[in-house]
Amino acid sequence: MMKPVRWGVLGAGKFAREHMAPAIHMARDAEFAAIATSDPKKAEAFQAFQPRLRVFDDYDALLADDAIDAVYVPLPNRLHVEWTLKALAAGKAVLTEKPIALEEAEFDRLIAARDAAGLLAAEAYMPVHHPQWHKVRDLIAEGAIGELAHVRGMFTYNNADRPENIRNRPETAGGGLRDIGVYPFGMARFATDAEPGVVRADITWENNVDTTARVSATFAKFTFEAVVSMRMQLFQEMTFHGDRGVLRVTAPFNPLSYGEAAVHLIAGEETQIWRFGQTNQYVEQVENFGKAMRGDIAYPAPLEFSRGTQRMIDMTFAAGGAGAGASPIDYA
Repeated sequence: MMKPVRWGVLGAGKFAREHMAPAIHMARDAEFAAIATSDPKKAEAFQAFQPRLRVFDDYDALLADDAIDAVYVPLPNRLHVEWTLKALAAGKAVLTEKPIALEEAEFDRLIAARDAAGLLAAEAYMPVHHPQWHKVRDLIAEGAIGELAHVRGMFTYNNADRPENIRNRPETAGGGLRDIGVYPFGMARFATDAEPGVVRADITWENNVDTTARVSATFAKFTFEAVVSMRMQLFQEMTFHGDRGVLRVTAPFNPLSYGEAAVHLIAGEETQIWRFGQTNQYVEQVENFGKAMRGDIAYPAPLEFSRGTQRMIDMTFAAGGAGAGASPIDYA
């Protein structure tokens, strides 16, 4: 029998409690073995579904435990690079919540440390693990919509009434682009295997935090637009528009919690729909991480892929600036 990957989690925040720790617990060939938190009471919610969970009151103590094979890092954004590097130095494979870095240049250290350690290190970017996105990628490559001309992404939610939220605070590297801009940016890149050349952006800032971004970009063979906002009604969708058809992904980023995972192909007067039921992309992510650790598959979102998405975010910040409007930045 295959030995399960023994996971430790650094931090006991809401996202880890509600999504990733349960996913580790549910995943095949994985064991949710330990958690580190400065407040032992926070561990009780995790012990409710994993009674055998070991609890550390120090992150370094968990990393020093030889019984842990991999760690998941859901700490605030500014701590991601630091604790990814510490995990690798401690001999652990590491899956770090997005954004794993705050700018493209930080990936140099991460990739060098990963390669030196000979261990898997990756950003927890879950949509690439969902089969709906592999279907989208295949349909585009097969020419189901003809020549791709335009991609559009929308991801919005409203947390204006929560000033204490880390996404609304500059000291915790908050903002909409880092929180949810990674999704339309990254999935446009994943589905098309293409990179942007010119980016234009109009960004709304509050308290030095980007709350809404209206972004357009030019790829080699198609154009792209996205609206990302923390000040608008909850909504998400992506469309890929070709000269002979359109693909709509109606719950592209948070299927299950937002809506049904389904891909719609509209070509002429006909519509085909592929539905993906109750697939849990967080569980898929954990299982793929374990398979990649064992060398059974290539990990779907390596650091090099995440670096490309961060590059597009950097381009957007450079183009939008603080009131810079739609100044184009050409990275071609």
